[in-house]
This record gives sequence, structure tokens and C-alpha cells, in this order.
Amino acid sequence: MKDFSPVYIPVGVPTFHLESAKDLFERSINFLLDADPDFVVPDDMLLSVDEMTAYISDLEPDFIVFQDLTFANAAYMSEVISRFDCPVLLWTLREPVIDGTRLRLNSLTGAYSAANAMRSYGRTDYEYVFGSPEEDAVTGKIKACVKAARIKKDMQGLRLATVGEPPQGFDFGRAHEDEIREVFGAETVSISVTDMIERAKSYTDEECMAFMERSHELTTGLGKTPEKNLRDHARLYKAYSEYIRENGIAALASRCWPDYFTEYGTPVCAVLSMLNDDGTAAACEADMYGALSMWTGMQLSSSPVFFGDPVSLNEEENTLTFWHCGTAACTLARRDTGAAVGVHPNRKIGPAMDFGCEAFPEATIFRIGREPDGTYRFFILEGEALDKPKQFTGTSIVIKTTAPVREAVEKSVLDGFEPHFVVMKGYHAETLKALARMYGFKAFVY
Repeated sequence: MKDFSPVYIPVGVPTFHLESAKDLFERSINFLLDADPDFVVPDDMLLSVDEMTAYISDLEPDFIVFQDLTFANAAYMSEVISRFDCPVLLWTLREPVIDGTRLRLNSLTGAYSAANAMRSYGRTDYEYVFGSPEEDAVTGKIKACVKAARIKKDMQGLRLATVGEPPQGFDFGRAHEDEIREVFGAETVSISVTDMIERAKSYTDEECMAFMERSHELTTGLGKTPEKNLRDHARLYKAYSEYIRENGIAALASRCWPDYFTEYGTPVCAVLSMLNDDGTAAACEADMYGALSMWTGMQLSSSPVFFGDPVSLNEEENTLTFWHCGTAACTLARRDTGAAVGVHPNRKIGPAMDFGCEAFPEATIFRIGREPDGTYRFFILEGEALDKPKQFTGTSIVIKTTAPVREAVEKSVLDGFEPHFVVMKGYHAETLKALARMYGFKAFVY
């Protein structure tokens, strides 16, 4: 990933109470450097446009925290946005004392001044937070925005791959390479299923030994797979892994049915599972926006994510079950079963993963959705992954949602979201909302 440079720009004027401003300046720096040690901070408060301009003149920020220590007029923000086109968070402070005497900071008025300048330049992608450096709402908001800005930076230059085309009726996941480059700054390469199969067939058993060993290491019961399918799985695992390595791929969307059953005789399900364990976001049914959603979730949660369909609704438990044919990362499996291996639920050919996922107390359901006009939007819903066994043949996870589940389902169906979603560990709604705003996307928070 590229280096990420967050920058703190604390501005004001010398006619307010500088002792109070200085105290908040120092406390703000302490928090920001603790939140992200890469923050660039000035040696002192920036109390004129000239001082600020001298400070920012050699910087190339990827994210800006613009703080009104005291009131500052629109010239400060106008100078910043005339130079930089990166995400901005406006931060204004509480008055330290209200005692009927002088106004110490007048920071809040500065927020209106700066925000109005942003709007005048046509910028609506900024975020805002009000409060002191130790307030939970403030620290949480800033940390979420830093994470979002880092993800946005890391997407630029990301290498994505498609293996084959989406099957009939699954065009919602089709990669639009020009849009992906323009909107996210990511590049897309592609290979046909036929070419990937030919790669796999070209390897000897000896050349695939490490991939066979890795597969046994990750799974339970793989040895029950017929020998031919087992060898073909290892070949396919090597073919995908080598293609990813050669092309520097971070996220991959692969066609799966019917080709790997009809042309190869062995499914790709378990291969995609293991790629997710190996750190590459790998989605099936050639869903590129699903793969990009998976990559985003992996950055936020620092672990593999679940990818699947919403298939079962239980109003009494307020739960929604997500399922897919057998591609979940092995490390998501319940500890009592391990990453059990079975066969594809429809084609009855293996190996495909066949387990329920482990419980975790905080979960976020997410999707980067694409509208027919080429605009993008986010689906966001939080909940808890419950301690539930496998629900159906394949891989499944049961989420108790924080919102009324029936209402969330009905609304998102009426909103026309795609049928593939990501489930990640942790609560990440605030970061995802900030990321949506940085891109100018609409966030559907259910």
C-alpha cells in the first residue's frame, strides 16, 4: 500500500484567549498522534493565513483535520481547498469557560465560516465534529474518519482481477473497469476461466504439493474428497495463487458455476475459501463489487470476512442468516467443527467448505452497491454473529441485527440492493459512513 499522510491544521487569530487555545492545541496533538502516529503536526498554532500557508506549502496530505482553535475567517479554508483535494474533517471546540465575561475561543463560528467556504468551492464531501479532544464522540469520529481516509488512499492503485464473466442473471457484479478506475482509482485485469483451467492442468502433482499441504492444514475432513478432485483442487489453488502473485492482486471476483463443474470437474469453492485465508479478497459468481466490499471489510476488521446471500429471516430471534455454497474462509469456522469439507450443495462435487461460522459479539453487514446510472452506494447494518451451527449445506452465519430485522430486509429489498453481502467482525458503521461521504456516495444505514 502507498504511504498515508494525515495532516493536522490548527488555525486561529491572536485576538482571542491564546492560553486556552494553546492548551487545546497541545491536547489535540496528543490525541491525534496516539490515534495515528503518521499525523503531521505543526510546532505551534497557526495564527495567520501566512503562517498556515508556510506550514502546508510542502505537504501532500491524504487527509486533513482542520481545527478552529479560535474563530478563523473563510480565507484559511479557502487557501487549503484551493491547494488540496483530499478528505477534510472540520473540528471545532467547546468554549472552555462560560462566566459572563469574554468569549475565549469562538471556535464554533469558525466551523460555519470554513464549511461555507467548502460549499462555495463545490465541496460537500467533508466531515464535521464538535467537542474537546477527550470526548468519546470526538475521538471515535476522528478515528473513524482516519480509517476511512486510509482505505480511500489504499484503494488508489489497487489491483483487482476478474476470472471469467458473471453467470446469466448476475450482471449486478460485472466489473466496469473504466468506472472502477475513475471512482476508486483501482485497476482491473482479467483472465478467462478456460485459461485458468489450462494453467491448472499444466502443473504436476509435485509442483502442487505445497498447496495440497496448505489445504490439509486449513481444513477438516479434506481426505474424504476423491483423489482426482483433491489433486485438481491443489492444481487450481496453485493456478489462482500464482496468478494473484504475478499480477499483484488484492481482490478477485471469480466465475464458478457451471464452468468448473462442466469443464474441469472440480469446484473452485474451496480454492476461494483458502485465498481469503491467504489475504486475498475472493468473491464467487464473478461479483467484482462483492470482492471490493470484501477487501474493504478485510481492511477494517484485519481478518477474513464472510461473503454470501441473505437466505433466512427469523423475526422472533431478530436474525438474518447469510449462506453460500462453500467459499467462507476456513478461519471463520466454528471451533467445535473446524473448517469441515463437503460437496457443493447442488452439484454434489467437492471439495467445498461445509460449516457454520464462529460467533463474535460485534458484526457489520456491508455492500458496495452500484446503481444502473453508474453511481455507487453503501449498505450498512450492524449486529452480532450468534453461536449457531451450520444452517444449510455450505457455509452460513447467523446475525442478530441491532435494527428490527424484518424492517431492514423489507427496506433494503425495496431499495433494490444486490443479493450478495459481506459480514465482517467489529462495528464499522461510522467509518463506512465517513468513507461514503468522502466518495460522495449515499449510505443506506438500516
